[in-house]
Amino acid sequence: MNEEIDQLQKILDTVIEFFVNYSFQIIGGIIILIVGFIVGGMLGRVVTKICKKRNIDITLERFFAGVTKLLVVVIFVVIALKKLGIEIAPFVALLGAGALGLSLAVQGPISNYGAGIVLIITRPFTIDDTLTILDERGAVTGLVDGIHLGYTQLKAEDGELITIPNRRVLGEILSNSYECRVAEGVVGIEYEADPEVAIQAIQKALSETEGIHRENEPEVGIEEFADSSINIGYRYWVPTADYHKAIYRANLAVFKALKAANIGIPFPQSDVRIVRES
Repeated sequence: MNEEIDQLQKILDTVIEFFVNYSFQIIGGIIILIVGFIVGGMLGRVVTKICKKRNIDITLERFFAGVTKLLVVVIFVVIALKKLGIEIAPFVALLGAGALGLSLAVQGPISNYGAGIVLIITRPFTIDDTLTILDERGAVTGLVDGIHLGYTQLKAEDGELITIPNRRVLGEILSNSYECRVAEGVVGIEYEADPEVAIQAIQKALSETEGIHRENEPEVGIEEFADSSINIGYRYWVPTADYHKAIYRANLAVFKALKAANIGIPFPQSDVRIVRES
């Protein structure tokens, strides 16, 4: 029992001696770290303001501000370690060796960060652009909600967030239609009807439909001569955030316009002939 008390006393004495000898260095190091985070945050905000004044893209703005803050914090961490009397050279060598092994184990995340840097610098798309990513599994479409070093987030029309690793974004086919998407539709009219009247009616209906982009005129024309109808195709631009709502409104407007013009939409028909052998 006495031996255990002596050991505890020695440990306590060692701890007290350590804090007596190094308390000022520890307090100084903590203060340096706190100052580093404060200065890093301030410089990050300054960089953000400068980028906004120069109308720099928001993605680059966030990237520059984040890198500035990180560099400042790293510098103050090095100063704090020196204040504590800790040599940083062995840590640098250890970090270098560890980074080599870690890079082999986490090639996926590292490739995501590398792709993220390329996306941020080259800027093939920006926040609020409509991005469609095509791969072997199909297409993913949404408004760009955020571009980060490791991943890109798309926001679907229903508010769903889609997170895509940046190596997938950079390595696939991208389609950027900015704030809008192209919507397409087809309606069949009777062969007895005048297709020019139908085209004009559809063109007028789409031009007056709420939610359709006004800068790009709708495109309407004969798409196909089908078995039972003349198929009129139409294309128009709609904001991605209201894509399906605009399509539903447009289809209803087209139906009403054809009905008002007394143009019938035929049912599919097929003639069946029975040949009797005598």
